[in-house]
Amino acid sequence: MSLKNPIRRVAVIGAGPSGLASVKYLLAEKHFDQIEVFEQRSSVGGAWNYNASSYKSGLSTTVPHLTPNEPLEKPIWIDGTQGKREAIFVSPLYDLLETNIPKELMCYSDQDWPSEAQLFPKHRTVKQYLEDYAKDIKSLIQFETQVVDVKLKNAGLSTWDLTAKNLLTGAETTQTFDAVVVASGHFTVPYLPGAPGMEAWNVSYPGVISHSKFYDSPENFRDKKVVVVGSSASGLDIGAQINEVSKGQVVVSQKSESYLAASSAGNQIICPEIVAFLPPTKHNRGIKFADGRIEEEIDAVVFCTGYFYSFPFLSSLNPPVITHGWRTTNIYQQLFYLEHPTLAFPVLPQRVIPFPMAEAQAAIFSRVWSARLTLPPKDAMREWEESEINTKGDGKSFHILHFPADADYLNFLHDWAKKATPRPRLSNDGRGKIGPRWGEKERWMRALFPDIRRAFVKKGEARGQIRSLAELGFDFEEWKREQGPHL
Repeated sequence: MSLKNPIRRVAVIGAGPSGLASVKYLLAEKHFDQIEVFEQRSSVGGAWNYNASSYKSGLSTTVPHLTPNEPLEKPIWIDGTQGKREAIFVSPLYDLLETNIPKELMCYSDQDWPSEAQLFPKHRTVKQYLEDYAKDIKSLIQFETQVVDVKLKNAGLSTWDLTAKNLLTGAETTQTFDAVVVASGHFTVPYLPGAPGMEAWNVSYPGVISHSKFYDSPENFRDKKVVVVGSSASGLDIGAQINEVSKGQVVVSQKSESYLAASSAGNQIICPEIVAFLPPTKHNRGIKFADGRIEEEIDAVVFCTGYFYSFPFLSSLNPPVITHGWRTTNIYQQLFYLEHPTLAFPVLPQRVIPFPMAEAQAAIFSRVWSARLTLPPKDAMREWEESEINTKGDGKSFHILHFPADADYLNFLHDWAKKATPRPRLSNDGRGKIGPRWGEKERWMRALFPDIRRAFVKKGEARGQIRSLAELGFDFEEWKREQGPHL
């Protein structure tokens, strides 16, 4: 399938990790006349812009929260440097957050981490890493500019009218683009599941139920009896932090044990899912679990249950990209809007390593839009999506790529990008900017990183001095020797 309209003007929504990588690969094609980035925050980094607890205080979501259909977020204005106001949007980061991916895997292909950064970097280190990565493209970014609407302008040409709002002045402008990269992320609209009695319970005990998006520090839970719901990376980390200061052991409610769980989780009370919030007339802040266990006098319930996919500025799309919100619909190869593949969605997949994934996908849509790669016919793209639904279902699992599926997909993208028609003036003998490809070492790290993370956490305060895998006892070359010549 060849695109009907030459792509010359490209918009990128978001200057987070995937948006920045998108710009680098678009520029590398030396093909586009206009590349414009719209970022609602005051700086690059997307969700890696940490908000202090004072900006989260008093914020909450509806209980339960079961729909992706939320309006655009409104900024919180603060006094920044040199007396300038800055736009804050609530980030899921919390004060003590460290990545759950080792830096030797979580990196762009053309930028190393600082040698002094700990093996699992702190969020402030990640933010600086992204600032450094963006230095040469900041002139293309319109900060404090929120995209409020993207609609199809010409169905035959697959062009787009993008309306953006200057958050400082309130002025709105509309421009036409030949292609749009939707790199706005999916950590905005919380999912907070319901259970019988929950709404009445929340009315009786306002503020007790919250979502991890609004968590910042364990201090708010000191000497409180706490239930943490969910066994994702954030649930495990937040639960462990609160457990240090809570009244008694944290009660962890989970459907299944996480592959990231540390062996030290025995110092918490593990329960199955919540089946009922018990009537306040008969119980004192009581909750019932699936195994029949009842816990009362609960002071806080923190739901670490993830987020919906949500793109409110794309509400006019037909067919839509958002229905139930568990996945992005009408998507080819986890990336292209198949009805009009001049719309791309980098890093929809979850359980992946996002920075290299952003690069690998950007290498593809940049080449497609510069006419060096072609896509299959629309019917074939639709068949791909239907096949994925038949295999994985139409829900959360659609975008989940457990290892080794994520590694295989990343390498598939790399090999696909290499098939692009060479073009004079491009780097790498006309092949252009090459995305990452994982070899044996990267796959080894990816397979072991839950074990690496557990070993890192066990170091306690000393983990801040761990700079490399080898310092934790993970040595790739030694591992290869132990495997023997059959490899």
